[in-house]
Amino acid sequence: MSTDLTSWSTSPLPMIFAVCGACIAFMMLIMCLFMYSRQRKSAYIYMAAAFSFIMTHEGLNIHSAWIGIVDFSPEPIVLRIIRLFSFVLLNMSVVMLYRKIKTMHYWLPLLTAALLLLPLILPSFLSFTIDPVWQSVYFDVILLCALYVAFTKGVPRIGQPVKYAVGLAAYALWFALQAVQTYTGIVSIPLQGFALALPVLFYTLVFFILFRRIVELMQSIYRSAITDGLTGLYNRRHFMKYLDHYTAQALKISAIFCDIDNFKKLNDTQGHARADEVLKQVAAIMEEELDGIGITGRYGGEELVALVVDRKIKPSQVAENIRARVAAETIVTISVGYSVLRQGIQGDELMNQADKAMYHSKTTGKNKVTDYRSLEELLNEPKEAAVQ
Repeated sequence: MSTDLTSWSTSPLPMIFAVCGACIAFMMLIMCLFMYSRQRKSAYIYMAAAFSFIMTHEGLNIHSAWIGIVDFSPEPIVLRIIRLFSFVLLNMSVVMLYRKIKTMHYWLPLLTAALLLLPLILPSFLSFTIDPVWQSVYFDVILLCALYVAFTKGVPRIGQPVKYAVGLAAYALWFALQAVQTYTGIVSIPLQGFALALPVLFYTLVFFILFRRIVELMQSIYRSAITDGLTGLYNRRHFMKYLDHYTAQALKISAIFCDIDNFKKLNDTQGHARADEVLKQVAAIMEEELDGIGITGRYGGEELVALVVDRKIKPSQVAENIRARVAAETIVTISVGYSVLRQGIQGDELMNQADKAMYHSKTTGKNKVTDYRSLEELLNEPKEAAVQ
């Protein structure tokens, strides 16, 4: 055993892995506190608390490595309590990133703390001394239960189950090697060095889980800010931003304005749920027809709009394709109008032209497509005749 002690006292591995663990914990702590300041999500507080305890644990490991104490020897009871409590908090917070936890589950940290502090409190009420081996067994049983719950309840409930399961497996392997060393002392020095890296691997994988989840949430928040919640099309404000951008560059674009015929009657006779379903069907058809050639948006109510930005595509054909598909694939029809951007026309005026063309379709029979230019010519004909 003296050889083991000498080997570990001169090995840089305990210090390296302890520093790595502390650095990861510090980065996670800062990240969680920053996210909590923005979103007030409980998961970030639980995870920040977990990594605070992990930083404390790794800091003590750094101190032990610095003064040459064997890092893989059985941990003092206080260190075991800190490690176990942080492990429970960390796994709980990972699940909370993806799922709302029932109120009763918030008592889990308190229950864990009570169970972990029991070996410290109980001896003062007993007339005999508890064998340290039984204390070690007690903590190992708690960790086994925590691993079992994490594998069976945590892994199926998060969006990155493979990564999470690999991290838990690494932690379980570390625990197995630690237990073998504690009860038998037969784990070789190289294997002990390998074992020291396993908790760091677990923390690293949790870091990537958190990072990816934050990216997903940020994308979701951004997406909800620019899209309509029902149809998934761009909302009016963001659609108009695109329109203004294209018109400012004087690009050859076309605006298509669609209005679902008799939509109020559909709402009144078949209910809002059915009407919403139809609205989503029409929106999906428009998205498919504009895929790769333009963008779509919800202008308001049952009014859906689109921009054709591909110069090679005829807006009349796109508008007709949308009208025909809606008539064939849904229980409603739509009135459609479109207008091509001309020099000196601003985005608002382009949409007004397409709206006027749509209104002409609706008031002259519905379920048809009107080109604003042809409508303009039609409206000018009587004036020209009067002049003659």
